[in-house]
Amino acid sequence: MPTPSFSRAKWSIAALFCFLGFQYGTWVSRLPALKTRLDLGAGEVGLLLMACGAGAAAAFPLVAVLMRRLGSRTLSLASALALIVVLAALSVVPNYPLALLAVCADGVAVGCLNVAMNAQGAALESSYDRTAMSQLHATFSAGLLTAALLTSGVTSLTQSVPAHFAVAGAVLLLLPVCARRGLLPDAPAPTETASTKTDGQRTRRWSLPSGLTLLMGAAMTFGTITEGAMNDWSTLYLKDTVKASSTVAPLGIAVVSATMLLARACADRWRDRWGDGPVVRAGSALAAVGLGLALLTGGVPATLLGFACVGLGAAAITPCVYVAAAERGSDALSLVAAMGTTGLLAGPALIGFVATAGGLTLGMATVAASALAVTATAIWIPWNIRRFPERDPLPTTPDHEDVTTLR
Repeated sequence: MPTPSFSRAKWSIAALFCFLGFQYGTWVSRLPALKTRLDLGAGEVGLLLMACGAGAAAAFPLVAVLMRRLGSRTLSLASALALIVVLAALSVVPNYPLALLAVCADGVAVGCLNVAMNAQGAALESSYDRTAMSQLHATFSAGLLTAALLTSGVTSLTQSVPAHFAVAGAVLLLLPVCARRGLLPDAPAPTETASTKTDGQRTRRWSLPSGLTLLMGAAMTFGTITEGAMNDWSTLYLKDTVKASSTVAPLGIAVVSATMLLARACADRWRDRWGDGPVVRAGSALAAVGLGLALLTGGVPATLLGFACVGLGAAAITPCVYVAAAERGSDALSLVAAMGTTGLLAGPALIGFVATAGGLTLGMATVAASALAVTATAIWIPWNIRRFPERDPLPTTPDHEDVTTLR
């Protein structure tokens, strides 16, 4: 099939990111309703989220096979349809065991879609020599924000979860339908050429992928634990600990998603000016400090401000780590994506277990500690500066190695 233009391909791939954020934000924002309907405790909610992470982890041994047989384009569309079916099932599950099965299936589909859509994003940057990954991840945040706002609006009219998920499912179905023709045709992974260059330094990195890849995977895991825990537990924290109303409580996700969306819209410029490493380290430190102060202060305004710090600070973590992994080959990208998705889905479950043992405030403090761990891990990652013609038109010479610093 013909190769689409950059603009069309970018918006089509962005639709996949938006889809995943919207689907994920839809069902996690109704955790309080599911908790009440199924009569669950905090530990059971944590186990529910752990089942989702287990499904994602179980999917990754199959992703390589599915990518070879179906390609990233077909796999992303098939995974999207599966997630719509899972959302419908979650709206009517009558008991806890079936809920566990449904969220496990959700994790499998999320794992497949995450790898496929990031492979499309990496191919987009490589094929057109243009930066796009931060903008793509911004649409994931836009999906989360839209889901949170829809939840707040629907719950003000009706508490029916099936009615809410029916509306959300109709919106979700439009996204892959619109994206289908603009996705990139499958080709050999563009990052492979970067990993097989004859440059001595790059050859050494490729010859020892395990340590470096696991280091990037650790940063991704801590970052997605921070992001995922805020999505999963912010509503319950506002409602159960801060005592916010049922209308205000879903706005915790909205605040995190809105600030993350705005930050990701600016993240590529930050990366050009200061580099990926400083952006990740400063952002993760802001998330840790901001959330920690909010937990100590208490109250709805302070809590929402702390959540905003998390959204702003954590925004560039995953795009930067994905770019760093893509520079080192498709195997590194797949493993980092696997660890990231597992952290996103299984990490919040660990927060639930901490909350069961010591309270939800202690659980959210663990989120702040996870953000701080990103800061420590990011120090040891050899971040690369990537420049594309339209973002850095100035020539690079031996006497002018970092023109972005002088701007």
